[in-house]
This record gives sequence, C-alpha cells and structure tokens, in this order.
Amino acid sequence: MDASPPRVGFLYAGELTAEQHAALAWLKDESFDAEAVAFDDLDADHGDADEWEVLWWHRDAPLGTENPLVAVAATVESHLAEGGGLLLTLRGMVAVAALDVESVAPDATGVDSVTEPTGPLWRRLYDDHPAVADLDERRLPVCDRGAVPFARYETVLPARGEVLAATVRGEQDIPHEMTVVSWDEGPGTVIGAGARLAFDEPVADEVAATRNALTAGLLRATTTETDHARPKTAAGLHAMRETVDDPARPGCHFTPPANWLNDPNGLIRWNDRYHVFYQYNPAGPFHNTIHWGHAVSDDLVHWTDEPVALAPSPDGPDRDGCWSGCAVDDDGTATILYTGGDGRTQLPCLATTDDPNLCRWEKHGDNPVIESPPDDLDILETEHWRAEFRDHSIWQADGEWHQIIGTGLEDRGGAALLYTSPDLREWHYEGPLLVGDDGPGTVWECPELLDLGEKQLLHVSDYENVAYFLGDVDGSSFDVQRRGLLDHGDFYAPQSLRDGDRTVMWGWLPEARDLSAQWDAGWSGALSLPRVLSTDSDGRLRQQPAPEVEALRERSLPTPDALTLAADERERLTDGDALELQLEVALDDADAVELTVLAAPDGTETTTLRYTSGGELVLDRTNASEDHRATADTRRMAVPPYDEPLSLRVFVDRSVVEVFANERHCLTGRVYPTREDSTGASLCATGGRATVERLDCWAMETDVARSEEPSFACAPLPEP
Repeated sequence: MDASPPRVGFLYAGELTAEQHAALAWLKDESFDAEAVAFDDLDADHGDADEWEVLWWHRDAPLGTENPLVAVAATVESHLAEGGGLLLTLRGMVAVAALDVESVAPDATGVDSVTEPTGPLWRRLYDDHPAVADLDERRLPVCDRGAVPFARYETVLPARGEVLAATVRGEQDIPHEMTVVSWDEGPGTVIGAGARLAFDEPVADEVAATRNALTAGLLRATTTETDHARPKTAAGLHAMRETVDDPARPGCHFTPPANWLNDPNGLIRWNDRYHVFYQYNPAGPFHNTIHWGHAVSDDLVHWTDEPVALAPSPDGPDRDGCWSGCAVDDDGTATILYTGGDGRTQLPCLATTDDPNLCRWEKHGDNPVIESPPDDLDILETEHWRAEFRDHSIWQADGEWHQIIGTGLEDRGGAALLYTSPDLREWHYEGPLLVGDDGPGTVWECPELLDLGEKQLLHVSDYENVAYFLGDVDGSSFDVQRRGLLDHGDFYAPQSLRDGDRTVMWGWLPEARDLSAQWDAGWSGALSLPRVLSTDSDGRLRQQPAPEVEALRERSLPTPDALTLAADERERLTDGDALELQLEVALDDADAVELTVLAAPDGTETTTLRYTSGGELVLDRTNASEDHRATADTRRMAVPPYDEPLSLRVFVDRSVVEVFANERHCLTGRVYPTREDSTGASLCATGGRATVERLDCWAMETDVARSEEPSFACAPLPEP
C-alpha cells in the first residue's frame, strides 16, 4: 500500500519481554513511527491517546488474574471514539471482553509448538480487507518454528466481532481455529489477531515476508473505517451474496448468503408466508458454532434472506450451538424446539415469539426442557457426546403434544424415542417409537414422523442415507410395512411442513468437494427443491417437485417431441447450466440410455445419468470435474421393473443435478465442472435402440435467493 504507516503506540506492562522487544524493533525496521508506551504512562501522560493512530498490545505472557488494559479502558474507549485503532495480538486478543468491546472472550489460549508453516487462513468474504491488501493468497504462514502463544475462538463465536481468518498449518486448513477477528467501535476499529505473529524466533524468508506484510496490514486496517461487525443486517447479507460469486453456486436452489448451511429447520407457514430456518455458521463455510439462519418466501421458490434468528447464549445450555429442531403453532404462538449443545451434553431447548415475522425469539427460561436422556436405555456415548440424543419432530394428537428425538443404542442401532407433553415444556418419556436393525454405532439423526393420510412415514438420517419407513403408529410403536431411501445421493437431514392438505419437504444437499475448496468458494451447502410427498393407491411413496417449481422456467428450449435413438447414436439437445428436462425413456433392445449434462464440447468434463437394462439409474460423475478437490464417485439407484418406461424430471443447477424418477424415486448429486463451456446436454443409446417418447426442456431462473430489504425489516439479533 502507498499510504504512510500509522503512528503506533506499542503498549506494555512492567518490563518489555524478549518477544515485545523484537516486535518493537520490527516496527522501527519497517519505518513505523512507533514508541513503547507503558500502561501507567498512557493513563498518566497520554490520557486521550491522541498522539497515536494505533495502539498495539502484543502480549506473549499469560494474562493471569489482572488485565492491565482494565485500568486504562476509559482511555482506550476515548481513543476508539476519536477514530483510533487498537490491535491486540497473541494473548492480547483475550482483552476484548475486559474492554467491553466484546462479551464473549476467546475460549482457547495457550502455547503452540510450531514445526511447519502456520498462520491465518483468510476468508474469501474478506479478500478485499485492507489488512491483506499487499497479499495475494488466503493461506498466510507467519511462523514456521518455535513455541508460540496464541488466543483464538474454537467452540464459541464473538457476539459482535466478525471472524476474518481461521488457521492453516502446513497443508491442512483448520477452520475451527478462528484467530483473526474485527470489531467496529464507532469510528474506531479493533482487530484481534491471536495467530502466531511472533518476532523473536527466526523464520524462513518467505514466511517472514508474509508475517511482515500481514502485521503491517493489520496495523493500517485499524485506522480504516470498515463494516465488519456482527450481527448482519439485511443489507449486510446482500453484500455477502454479491461478494460470493462462485460459478458453482446454484441459482435455482436456495443457498446461504455466504458461509455454511446444513439441515433445514423450523419449516412453517406463518401469516401466509413460508419460513425456512437452517443450520448456519456465520464464521465461514464449515460446520461449527451453529446458529439458525432464516429466509422467507411468498411462493415456495423465491427466498429473501433475513438476519440470524437464533444464536447460542454464552452461558446457556446451547452455548456451543443451536442445533436442529422444528417449529409448531401452539395455539397462536410460534414455538420452536431445538437441540442445545454445551460441552459434551446435548438436550432439547424451547423458544417462542410473538413477532408476526418470526424474527425475534425468546428462549425459555428453564431450558433445557428435558434434563437428561432416558436412563432405562443404553444410549450410545461417543467421543463428542456423552449421549447421542438430538433433533426433534413434534405433532399434536388426542389433545397432547408428541415428540420424537433421534438417538442410537449401544448394542442395537438407531432409534427414535417418543415423548408426550401437555404444554411443550413438561415432557414424559413413553419409550422407543422404533429401533433400527442397522447395528451398533448407528445414530438416527433428524427423525420426522409425517401423516400422509392412509399411512404414516417415519424418516431418519444415519450419517450416510435418509431411510424411510411407511406404516402405522400403533400406540407408542411404529408398525413398519414398507421401507426404502428418500434419495440415493447427496441428500440429508430433510424436514417438512404441512401446507394445507399436502406435505412439502426440503433436504440439505451437502457439498461433494473437499473442505479447502469450500473455504475458497466462501459458501457451503444448498437446499433441495421443495418436494411434495404422498402415497399412491398401492400405498407406495410418491415424491414430486412442488408445482411452484414450474415458476422457475424462464423459457422453453427447442427439442424434438420424441426421439428414436439408434445404437451408439448421440442426439444433442441443448446447452445450459440451469435446466429442467422432462423425458420418458423406453430401452427397446438397448443396454442403456445415457442423458449427459454439463458436458464440455471435447468431453473432458461430463456428467452422465445412465438408465440400464439391469434396472439401475446411475449418476456417473467420474469425469464431471477437472478439479481434483471434487468427488468423482458414482451414485446408483435401483428402479423396480414396473417402472418401465421410465419417466424422468431432471433439474440441472450448476453444481446440482436433482433427479425425480417416475414420481417415486430421487437421486441427487453434486458436481463441479470447471470449464465455462461445460454446458452441453445430449442423449445416447448404447448396445441397441431406445425410444424417447416425450421430451421437454426449459432454461431455469438462477436468482431465487435474494437479500433485498423485504416489506418488513428484521433487525439483527441483539448481543447475548
């Protein structure tokens, strides 16, 4: 940067340590106008701190019981109010709570033994931050050896600060070690960098160059007015969507404004608007410190972002996360039941609202509403949880509330446990509704019981698949008559809402590229298109795209009404990375029919949906992407013989291929073509002739998620 270095007051208490001497010498070597300022002198002689543009506290020793910044808090506050900056490095970042800059202090401090290049892992969302103006990479090794003090957030997030960077160690990205945080204090800026910014130990030249550029950038950044506070307003969410412009980001499927999305939660229609809440991490595209994101829709397919609806309470039973739950109408009061996490304990928590827009929620004062799992079952204990006991589905029947909670039994398998309550607050354990035969170690997550009229459907997620059981509830047990998988691909933790006389479901479409690719993209996770679930006259499950999805068709694309494919003949259909295709396929004497989408002209990238004479529907993504970070496996789904001819609805949405077969079977895959011209769609028969009896194709709208100010404006959550 061309701007002159800011004047720096280098703070210290008592005597300068060797590390502080080295940092001060570095300042002078880098031509900063800097002076060591003892805290006592700052308070006595520099009361307003106007002499310095930036105050820097580089603390390597433990804070102990006394924090010297407390005595000069008023002076620092005045300094920030006048537009001054404050940089807190190494253990110094812990001081944010004492300064009243932040209510949640870093939860991890100590000393790391560094043996390989280590430093901040910068967020894609803040590539334009002034701290990294002189750096071209997101992985910023600043230390490669020595015992280095640190302070960071790991299982909690700052309530007001915005995480700018996590940690990279060697070749490994470590997103949950959050080391650089920014706070906006009026015109002043506070940056905490608990990363390994050490100066006393010699390091490799390249590492030293990165350390020097980052430290200088952080000092300059504290004098630059920014908008990096949390929580985010609707305008802030809009800016996030504008920044994260990854070409793999779906346009027809809902994705978060940035950062992380997993399970859909709390699906409800309220005051004639659809509300989707979802598991969300505002600190980046990784699973940690879960909040509830929020979006609203008038038509099921176009969504407007709202600020975070539910955040962990630093001293509550949900300290480490507000995990999956559901929403119900309790006699006119919107109520959610969710899983709160605290250490190795996870228990049900309740929140309510009288806000007609469902933006502000009040947590029940006596959370958790169930104090422990049942003690008459051998509930699975794992490395992370004292008891695997989470996720909720609630319904009302016979004047009582009923709830199932997912779990696993040590020597049997997954289970859904049944509870009843008169008021959603006092719960009585009734016993297992259903116990699986899937073996020890299995946990049933996100169970949901749905009334489909003639039959009830229970679905559970077991880390890999979403299994369903069709049958009847008999008292406090479930009589299974049919079973299967809701989707045979990248589809997990679905949840539904009752919309009039229909049941509408969304599922989480997890990424199929590695953690580093997700970090660089700046976002992770999508929701499926809304599906309507029902049963046919034979009691079999039906799954169809909600009729509202047709509103996403922008224009019809010219294709033949019908085709007869000769052996090994390929028929080009159209181009596009956001398409809906409808077709009916009869194999005749062919071995298979292949629908190829997202294909490059030379075939270097291609995704193939193959229907075989053996009764399989195969999504082959072995050549879908030239990015080595993308999964290249194959997803298969058996199609029973009565499904011939095969009717398909295929939705292609950049990195999503979502398939509905004969309105019963679903197969979803995530693919990541890298070439701009990987857009071709074609049909081919192999080993014989095949007939395509009906063929329609549409280009689809690609802007279903928006962050514009809605007709009502939800204010962001207050600081906990």
